[in-house]
Amino acid sequence: MKVQELREKDDAALRKELSELHQEAFKLRMQRGTGQLGRPSEIKRVRRGIARVMTILGEREHAAGKQG
Repeated sequence: MKVQELREKDDAALRKELSELHQEAFKLRMQRGTGQLGRPSEIKRVRRGIARVMTILGEREHAAGKQG
C-alpha cells in the first residue's frame, strides 16, 4: 500500500492494517520454514509495509505530544 493511502486512514484503521501485516508476516515465516514459500520477496514487502504503518503511527503520536 502506498504511503499516501496509509496517511488518509485513521489510527484505528492503521492499527488494524498493522495487525493484518503482522499476521501475514507470521504466515510467510512459517512457509519459509517449511520450504513452501513461493516468492521470497513477499517477506520484504510485508516488512516494509509494517515499517511504513509504524512510522506513520509514530509521527502522529509525536505530533500529538507536541500539541498537548
